[in-house]
Amino acid sequence: MSIVPAPQPDGPLFAEVDMGGDASAPTVRATVVQASTIFYDTPATLDKAERLLAEAAGYGSQLVVFPEAFIGGRISSRLQLRRPEIERLAAMAGKYKVYLVMGVIERDGYTLYCTVVFFDSQGRFLGKHRKIMPTALERIIWGFGDGSTIPVFETPIGKIGAAICWENKMPLLRTAMYAKGIEIYCAPTADSRDVWQASMTHIALEGGCFVLSANQFCRRKDYPPPPEYLFSGTEDELNPDSVVCAGGSVIISPSGAILAGPNYDGEALISADLDMGEIARAKFDFDVVGHYSRPEVLSLIVRDHPAKPVTFTSASEKTEDAHKLLWS
Repeated sequence: MSIVPAPQPDGPLFAEVDMGGDASAPTVRATVVQASTIFYDTPATLDKAERLLAEAAGYGSQLVVFPEAFIGGRISSRLQLRRPEIERLAAMAGKYKVYLVMGVIERDGYTLYCTVVFFDSQGRFLGKHRKIMPTALERIIWGFGDGSTIPVFETPIGKIGAAICWENKMPLLRTAMYAKGIEIYCAPTADSRDVWQASMTHIALEGGCFVLSANQFCRRKDYPPPPEYLFSGTEDELNPDSVVCAGGSVIISPSGAILAGPNYDGEALISADLDMGEIARAKFDFDVVGHYSRPEVLSLIVRDHPAKPVTFTSASEKTEDAHKLLWS
């Protein structure tokens, strides 16, 4: 930011504040992937993910975001963290030198979670976000994430986090992410309706952040055939080429401008250059957890510890005893 020199006395009384032209702000090339998973075939889906990642990296992308449940699919396939699939995703991020945000189905014990996993450009696993509120019938299949997996990762290309599909409509969750300083807000989804675009634009404006929404593009033939998989109420109207998820992936700036997309035409890589200087300009107008907040009137408490159903007191006692021994 620079201050324009004050005019002569016969001009305006106050100097103008110029919020543009920050030459020091980096530009980040980002890509959202719009493609269908390969249902019931995790190895083939990983191969497809690598092809798409390699193509995006070839365009100079530094950050690549995949749709919700891309690895594992939105039906009963399973992926467990720390298995070879996660190691391969890490290797892919390191090989192509990109930050990778990937939607997966995670298994922890006997519970499935809709999860996003994050990797840095060196191939290191940064962490994960578990969807805290599965939508509608998803609650029959997926567990609920807790406050311990709402991360925002500080990286050389910006502060990156994610919310999945309709949990993006939860204002308190968004506020928690804004308070962590999110700059690149990733929104993997399965919602291809036109109204989704309004939500994404609102989040960009509200949070003063870039919003990257990635959705699958699927035709009926991408899913298992009936009777193994049925689209309730519409199956008889569908042919193999019928579009059952139309995409709508999009990249939006902190000012609400659409930088790329939405795309409803087919599988695609949707890319844009993110001028990180736009964030400061947007926050100057509206900072929902800064100068535009009223904490003495409205405030939020986030319980960000793991919500475990069972806690053993002896475990904490052993930890305390070990600590005493270490320092005695």
